[in-house]
Amino acid sequence: MSKERDVIIETVSRLMIPFIQLFALYVIIHGAGGPGGGFQGGVIFGSSFVLFIIAFGITAARKKVSERVNTALSALGVSIYAVVGLLCLIFGLGAAQYLNYGYLPLPVHFEERRALGMDFVEIGIGITVMAIVTSIFFDLAWKEEEDEGDSE
Repeated sequence: MSKERDVIIETVSRLMIPFIQLFALYVIIHGAGGPGGGFQGGVIFGSSFVLFIIAFGITAARKKVSERVNTALSALGVSIYAVVGLLCLIFGLGAAQYLNYGYLPLPVHFEERRALGMDFVEIGIGITVMAIVTSIFFDLAWKEEEDEGDSE
């Protein structure tokens, strides 16, 4: 099944995707102090990849974001979250304070350490959610494409 290219959709997508991604980063970074956060920003960022897939096709999107990159990003996000928590445990001096960001070994005041710790965790969550949303969409789109190929 051959799909025709739609120049308007491709052009609007090229213009919108960077703004969607910038807004997603804003939501992730400002999530600790207001509405939003890693999950919401990750979903918004993942939706920019979904828009790319819809506009340019799944084959072009797979060339941009391979499964290997997607897996690495999801592992990176979970690792950021876990490392921040473990650093809090290690430097909490036996206080068992997982994700108590005030114990992070940063050369700033307690309140600033807490804010930076929250930002790191939100970034980790955002990366993971973005990668998982993109992976789920790729899996569903490949499945649908395989089903269409079987029916022909």
